[in-house]
Amino acid sequence: MDRRPASERVGDADDSSDRVILRAIVRLVLAVAVLSALVFGIVTFAPSTLETVNDVEFVDVRDLPNPSADPPPVDEHYPDVTDPDDPGASTYETDVEPISSADVERFVHAEVNDRRADHGLEPLEWDGTVASVSRAHSQDMAEREYFAHVNPDDEGPFDRFSAVDGYCRGYGENIALTWVDRPVERPGNGDIVEYHTAEGVAEGLVDQWMNSTSHREAILEDHGGPGWDRGGVGVYITDDGEVYASHNFCHEY
Repeated sequence: MDRRPASERVGDADDSSDRVILRAIVRLVLAVAVLSALVFGIVTFAPSTLETVNDVEFVDVRDLPNPSADPPPVDEHYPDVTDPDDPGASTYETDVEPISSADVERFVHAEVNDRRADHGLEPLEWDGTVASVSRAHSQDMAEREYFAHVNPDDEGPFDRFSAVDGYCRGYGENIALTWVDRPVERPGNGDIVEYHTAEGVAEGLVDQWMNSTSHREAILEDHGGPGWDRGGVGVYITDDGEVYASHNFCHEY
């Protein structure tokens, strides 16, 4: 039995109450501290998580073709008289390969001869002079921004050839226009394609001609005129990837 005065016992009760309150305050402080630590941890690590997400690299997964094979060899470039306006080779860099107009020309020549062979026709001999005249016309169309057989000076295919040489008694011309490295509609089936190689460009150009009645007739000699024994392809590629192509045919005297 506690024999201390009541006033002392009241003091002890007060002390006990103070200790209870103090312990409650300590618990509250600890709880707040723990909660603060958790909250602080979430805030601290959240930017790290976001940075990780932002560091993910997004890769372009377009299906790109394989680079072109070596262009097939052509017959001797005879005759070799050159059009004075012949610009020579032009190039355009794609994700797959640098496309050279000279490679496109050789692929077109081979592809045309393959199509002719499918119809029982003899291959065309490569003619360097005819190719030079073709190449000059392709560049002229690009530079003067027209697309036609007759140029702004009212000169047609035979006029242009006769100004350089004169050994063809029959002459014909196919022209085509396409793009490198941008979507274009494929002739025949309407599919959307992109050309990234010299071989792909050449196939697209020949497809254009074979899906047009008059151009197909010129290639397969269904035009009612003399048959061809020579051919020359001239391609010019602009800096922004526009491709102009001229394929001229010759029947030598």
